Order: sequence, then structure tokens, then C-alpha cells
Amino acid sequence: MAIIEVSELEKIYNEKGSVPTPALRGLSFSIEEGSFVAIMGPSGSGKSTLLHILGFLDRQTKGSYRFEGKAIEDYSDTQLSRVRNKSMGFVFQTFNLLPNTSVLENVKLPLLYSGVKESLWNEMAEHALESVGLGHRMGHKSAQLSGGERQRVAIARALINHPRVIFADEPTGNLDSKSGQAVMGILQDLNIKEKHTVVLVTHETYTAEHAERIIHMLDGKIERDEAVTYRRSEDDFIK
Repeated sequence: MAIIEVSELEKIYNEKGSVPTPALRGLSFSIEEGSFVAIMGPSGSGKSTLLHILGFLDRQTKGSYRFEGKAIEDYSDTQLSRVRNKSMGFVFQTFNLLPNTSVLENVKLPLLYSGVKESLWNEMAEHALESVGLGHRMGHKSAQLSGGERQRVAIARALINHPRVIFADEPTGNLDSKSGQAVMGILQDLNIKEKHTVVLVTHETYTAEHAERIIHMLDGKIERDEAVTYRRSEDDFIK
């Protein structure tokens, strides 16, 4: 079943006093639930703009976008916020953690608007941190962690509400190669072992090859859409 369906999607930036700038030009594709898709392309190709639309952080100019079978136009602003909180998890290149707040409190943040009983928050956050191998760092402030550990905290935070889709925007961009591979290993395990749908934006081939499918973008268009014949794993870099 397709959880994401995009048809003839366009995004045009039209700021007052400037020439309209097309960022996305007629994109059409779907993403099946439980799949791992990488969106790859050079800087300026439109991949981050696309991710922002898929994650309800922006709206398209033309075309249609359906999430869980429902068009984005059919959601009220309140419903958009609720779906974004409950059904989507986000992992960004810059981690977006509160530096002087504990790891546990950072992971609990999405629960503030979830409707989940507060008495369950600690247990849920602890479980999410255990799933990314950071159960021993719960009491540390995020500023005390390495870059790789901070990104794992960000993944735990993305998992806290058991989202249907995890959107990862250049999650290895600020990491060394070893930490980056560890993070990609976690995302791959979440897809293969726990059946999470993962949508990854990257400009790196070795990162994209952890996915099972790569959508290549160039100048706001899909250049090609192909299956990955050999999926990389963390083991490839331990030999």
C-alpha cells in the first residue's frame, strides 16, 4: 500500500519583486509503506524542498500530494500538526537538540503535544533510547555527547511516537564516516527489522545505497528512479 503519493508536483518560489523560481517541476511517484527510499541529488536539485512538502513543513504550488490516502488540502492546520506529530518522525543534519537539556528530556519533547499520558513519557523515552544504544547516556546533557551520539538521540526522538514514516534530511552530513555509518545502520535496521518507512535525503552515494530504492533528482526533476541492486550495510565498512 502506498503511504505517499505524489502527482505532477510543482513548487515555485515567487517572492515579491523577484523572478519566480521553480524548485520542483512536475514530480510523480509513490512510496510504499515499509520501504526505504533515498532522494538523491546535488545541492539545488530540489530534494530538501520535496522533503519539506512530504513532511507537511511546506505546501506545493501545483499538483497533488496524498499522505495515507488523503490529500494535503483536505487536512486542516490542526490536523496537519497532529499528523506531523503522530505519524511522522524527523531527523535533521543539525540534530536540533536542546544543548543544556538532558538526553531523556530531549527525546520526550514530541510527547508534549501527543495526548499521551505524562506518566508514560519516561518509559517511552527510555525505550526509544535503548533502541538506538544510548540507554547509558539518558542523564547526560546533549552538549556532552559526540556528533554521532547526538544524531542517535535525534533518531530516538523521531521514534518516540511510533511514526509511520521517518524523514531523514542529510542525517550524516555533520558526522565523520564511522559515526555516519553507525547512524545509517540504525536507520536501515529500523526499516528492515521494525518495518518503518524511511525517506532519506542525501547527496552521498554510499549513504543512499543503504536504501532499497533511489530517486535521483536534478534541477527540480526526477532524472531516474531505480532499485538498489546491492544495499550497503554497516558491515561493509568494518572489514
